[in-house]
Amino acid sequence: MGTDTKSYRSLAKSGITSVLRHDLPASLVVFLVAVPLSLGIAVASGAPLAAGLIAAVVGGLVAGALGGSAVQVSGPAAGLSLVVAEVVTTYGWRATCMITLMAGALQLLLGLFRVARAALAVSPAVVHGMLAGVGVVIALSQLHVVLGGSPQRSAIGNLIELPQQIIHNHSHAVFVGLLTIAVLVGWTRLPRRLRIVPAPLAALFVASATAGALGWDVTRVDLSQSLSEWATPIWPSGDWHGIIGAVLLVALLAGVESLLSSVATDKLHDGKRSDLDRELTAQGVANMVTGALGGLPIAGVIVRSTTNVRAGARSRWSTVMHGLWILVFAVCLGWTIALIPMEALAALLVFIGVQMVNLGHLRNLRGHGEIPIYVVTMAGVVLVGLAEGVLLGFGLAMLSALRRLTWITVRAKPESDGRWHVLIGGSLTFLGVPRLTSELRAVPAGAAVELDLNIDFMDNAAFEAIHTWRHDHERGGGTVDIDEIHDEWYAMAASGARMFPAKTPPRAPERWWLPWAHRRRGRPAPARPLVPAQHSPAEGSPAVPDLLAGAREFHRRTAPLIRPFLLAMARKQEPSHLFITCADSRVVPNLITASGPGDLFTVRNIGNLVPRLGAAPPDDSVAAAIEYATGALNIRTITVCGHSGCGAMATLLSGHEKATGLPALSRWLHHGNHSLARFIATESDGVDDGPLDRLCRVNVIQQLENLRTYPQVDRLVRAGRLQLVGLYFDIGTARVHVLEQPPLTASPL
Repeated sequence: MGTDTKSYRSLAKSGITSVLRHDLPASLVVFLVAVPLSLGIAVASGAPLAAGLIAAVVGGLVAGALGGSAVQVSGPAAGLSLVVAEVVTTYGWRATCMITLMAGALQLLLGLFRVARAALAVSPAVVHGMLAGVGVVIALSQLHVVLGGSPQRSAIGNLIELPQQIIHNHSHAVFVGLLTIAVLVGWTRLPRRLRIVPAPLAALFVASATAGALGWDVTRVDLSQSLSEWATPIWPSGDWHGIIGAVLLVALLAGVESLLSSVATDKLHDGKRSDLDRELTAQGVANMVTGALGGLPIAGVIVRSTTNVRAGARSRWSTVMHGLWILVFAVCLGWTIALIPMEALAALLVFIGVQMVNLGHLRNLRGHGEIPIYVVTMAGVVLVGLAEGVLLGFGLAMLSALRRLTWITVRAKPESDGRWHVLIGGSLTFLGVPRLTSELRAVPAGAAVELDLNIDFMDNAAFEAIHTWRHDHERGGGTVDIDEIHDEWYAMAASGARMFPAKTPPRAPERWWLPWAHRRRGRPAPARPLVPAQHSPAEGSPAVPDLLAGAREFHRRTAPLIRPFLLAMARKQEPSHLFITCADSRVVPNLITASGPGDLFTVRNIGNLVPRLGAAPPDDSVAAAIEYATGALNIRTITVCGHSGCGAMATLLSGHEKATGLPALSRWLHHGNHSLARFIATESDGVDDGPLDRLCRVNVIQQLENLRTYPQVDRLVRAGRLQLVGLYFDIGTARVHVLEQPPLTASPL
């Protein structure tokens, strides 16, 4: 009991230390970023300034304490400002608070029903397009304030009136706005020690101090009016359809933005992953509280969350404390807000709006063909409205998904041997039948056809089209050999099996590991005629078509699966094993070790030999590989793998008689003389499989000892940083054995 208490106290002390060391400083940084952003978003939303601070406090204290994300920061979000501004204009501020409260109740209900993951089904192109559109609208409207005027009711109106506003601008207001933006842009170029103060806070401070010192004629924040409008929520009056629509819009937009922000924030740290259902529930409770207190709607915001992570936050205590600091500021130092020029806040919003149009998202979307969805959503938000723009983007995303589901690839082309190769890929539905039959009609009658089906769905119309064409083609004297690369849709449909409701039927056994001659369902591949003599020797070799066909099969089946992994390791290899094995064609290292690209740094030679350091005749090939693996790649294991029936060992037993006429091979096998001497000097290892295979096992142990003649290897082994392993592959039984040294024994894996 005493030990448990002591451990608990130690753990609690460690937790407190982590909070004080990491979360406390991070909370102060986020607090300094959140205050100006909250005030600016309140201005953009047409809400009292106090509403922005209330939402920031509640986002920290409530959403931070109850949320499912360790480092996400919640508060007023710029992406919701258009919705809030429209709701305020339609129903008034106090009614907007009630709508926020009801939206929070809806989020709470959705969180309790654990539907948070469903929100991630929204296309990121729609979300990013919506935020970009909101950014454009905010920038256009607040640019008028920077110029000393008033924003219009729509983005188009702001754009039309902008030239006149520029002509009749208020010079002092423009100076304040330009100064604010200049500080925001230039702050990132300052030395790191000066950037302890966040850029938004520094920009507002510089603009306020300069305007006050020079006596510029600017519009100051009227905090008294803001506080007088702080009141309890009331029930909105008007069309109940519109009220329900506003509640749904606030709840869904705030919820989706919070969940996407949680997922994005998880990529920035190595701590615990977010519980999305808990996060949505916490957002609902926070919105109910902020609505009851007269604050703006709350959502998880990526800017403050990113700042929190980069400042070193480790737990949600940082978010909670940042809300506490905002509360202290609002109560004790709220009067300082009145010193801020409205033009400075507007310039901050212009800067935020421009940043919301993130071109980095376009680069990510371009590779997936989703830029049109982004552009349509953004244009819809700017030209029509937020809800309409989101619906337009969502509709286009659905149409795009439907198009991709029904898009098929059909390629029919003749091969050099007179056969026709037809590849059909995608999801085969009745919508693709016209294109399918058109391409198949190009295959001449009587031709031998290899038909590859790389599909993930086939409905009855598509099956009938292929099946009918096959029978017609075979009746005309042709042959059709069908190979289903992905799933056995055609075979199952032809057998009368029930296909519905499975999207993917039971898969046929994979055959990638079979030799070329046995690839097609255990039958030898059809003989191919030799290419006429005028072709190059490589093209005329009977084995080359197998090799080229294998490369094509790799491109069709394997390349799409491993491309993401190879792309990640394209610039650098980090293997953990140096694998030395025989060049025998029956030994496939990746197959017998179930390893993949990047795992093994492989050396293959006849007899899996490791020439001793300084041995004669000299050989630098294996030595170079050992040197590079231990010196540059920092591998952790060197494995020597022998196999049964090794031809090199058989040549050693015969006294090099089998190497007659092969001088290079004879010279190379001199490196195996130590293995032969060890074989003669040792007794049988108890495995009665003949002298040849015993020599094969002895040879592996000898090569492990030869490795110790290399000083770098010996030093690493003695330091415990490198392990030497001996393996023996029994080809006949397809078993891999680990060899121990000495005594020489074999134990099956």
